[in-house]
Amino acid sequence: MANNFFGITDTGRQRQNNEDVFIAEKSGDGNFIIACVVDGVGGYAGGEIAAEIARATILEQLQYIAGDIVPLLVNTFTIANQRIYDEKVQNKDLENMACVLTLAVVDVINNKFYYAHVGDTRLYLLRDYSLIKISKDHSFVGFLEDSGRLTEEAAMDHPKRNEINKALGFAGQIGQDPDFVETGNSPFLPGDILLICSDGLTDLVDKSKITNILTSSDNLPEKGKKLIDAANNRGGKDNVTVVLVHNDKERKQHSATKPVVAAVKAAEQPEAIAPAPVKRPEEPDPVVKTKGNGGTVAVLTLLCFIFLGGFIWQFKKNADQAAIPKKTDTLVAQHIKNSVELKLQDTINKLKGHTLLLSAADFQQPIVLSDTLHINKDSLYIKTKGAVVFKKDSTYSGPAIALAANCKYVVLDSVAFDGFRTAIITHNDALVLKNVQFNNCLTPVQALYMFPNKKYISGRLFGSMFKTDSVPTKATH
Repeated sequence: MANNFFGITDTGRQRQNNEDVFIAEKSGDGNFIIACVVDGVGGYAGGEIAAEIARATILEQLQYIAGDIVPLLVNTFTIANQRIYDEKVQNKDLENMACVLTLAVVDVINNKFYYAHVGDTRLYLLRDYSLIKISKDHSFVGFLEDSGRLTEEAAMDHPKRNEINKALGFAGQIGQDPDFVETGNSPFLPGDILLICSDGLTDLVDKSKITNILTSSDNLPEKGKKLIDAANNRGGKDNVTVVLVHNDKERKQHSATKPVVAAVKAAEQPEAIAPAPVKRPEEPDPVVKTKGNGGTVAVLTLLCFIFLGGFIWQFKKNADQAAIPKKTDTLVAQHIKNSVELKLQDTINKLKGHTLLLSAADFQQPIVLSDTLHINKDSLYIKTKGAVVFKKDSTYSGPAIALAANCKYVVLDSVAFDGFRTAIITHNDALVLKNVQFNNCLTPVQALYMFPNKKYISGRLFGSMFKTDSVPTKATH
């Protein structure tokens, strides 16, 4: 277990089963810490199943983290929600199951964290001995408390404290409501601590007590255990789960600079006139003089005429070449996309949501491309049903798919590319591949990184990390 993150869960004193699960581990690429608390609801085994589906989906989707992270978290919640809802539809005994959760992705290297949240689990940030509640409770009582209409003590004792109005699994589609998932990001400075917890802690332990435990000199496991004990000592009415992340980098200390008295006094004196330097006889004269300038002027004049003549010749040559029609322009003008390409491009352009299901039965296989398919959406998940193969037309030499610079999260799942010189062109870290095959492609993926003009850039390119396998990776359900 790493020293800067820790998770713990406990059944409590009054429950027989634990419907809470948590994640406290590094992402597959090792560059981020995934911290999450999931609280299942629904009674019987339903809450546990919903929580485990959400946990498995998060670990699957966040194995490799790249691009704009917040849309990635929202997409992960969307997939988890759909899987929970589908399980409810198939099993009527689980029709009441759902879960609430808070997820944080922590970039300790760059001192920042990103989060997504649904329900009444909570995210806190401890900085300089002050505990700040980041997430908002998606419940009526939580709204009253967050807006100041109820004190913390009154909210903790309210009879409708645990009645939530948002959870994963309540409905099949959550993408239609852009505000369904609460998201955000914040600096995560050296010395900061993130706390993610279930309501089993905050229903029984007040903010002051939590702050005292987190600001103690104990290590993270000891702090986590003391938070669990604090809830159980006050009755342990519910499952209690805690995840902690610490930015353990050394804080920068800036020492005050004392004023230099001598320098101040010197500045107050009238400016002294420095004596003129005395030239020593053996020192060479600082300016090298020549006997005459006539030859130099003649040479410079000749060079100017030569340069002017060359400039006029080059300008005339460029103008003559511009007047000649280019063969490539004629070929582009005469090119006509085939019907399959037009249909596929039109489908991508007019897609309402963020998921596109390509069925092999809807397209003649392989899909022959004589031009580039352009993706210009902020986020898109392309999933295939059956064997979908993109193949290069014999006369085409361009890429199969090109992602626009504004794309932030595009997933290609279970497709194949055959014969392309360059299969995919992407920008920054927007592209995610799942079970994608490249057959006879000279350059499978070309990644272009966009940086601001005339700025100094530092850092490393670590987002585009892929792994290979001889068999497709099975999805986790």
